[in-house]
Amino acid sequence: MSLTRVILMSGCSLDLAELRLTSTYGGMLEGYPCKLVNDMTIHGLLNTAQRTDPRTPVHLVPPQLERPDQQAGPFGPVEVLPPVACVGRFHSTALDPAHDPVLHRSSLTVVWFQSTPRVPSGEDAEESLRGVDWEGLAEDHAL
Repeated sequence: MSLTRVILMSGCSLDLAELRLTSTYGGMLEGYPCKLVNDMTIHGLLNTAQRTDPRTPVHLVPPQLERPDQQAGPFGPVEVLPPVACVGRFHSTALDPAHDPVLHRSSLTVVWFQSTPRVPSGEDAEESLRGVDWEGLAEDHAL
């Protein structure tokens, strides 16, 4: 059973099987949001997603950065990711028409950032999430 269904801009329908929402900077004790911190945050999310389900490919939706007009600190300019980090495992029908549709499905784990802790649904999901190239990134596997 899926948590919700997301409709991509391509018209492909995806079932959201698992979703993890975390505060982007929730564990940050000192310092400030900058390229170094953001790269470490993204790297950690991607690594965790890959270890959680090694047979499913992982894709990062490039995040929109906010660059407030603040003086740069010792680690460079301030760059702020959206406040909610999302990792979702999606499933859809098999991509290869030669695969039995009852025994196969396609899957992809997607990492993205959004401004609210809202579960993506239908065509109301973030536009960047709805633009994922499912056919080019997801992989088929047997159930």
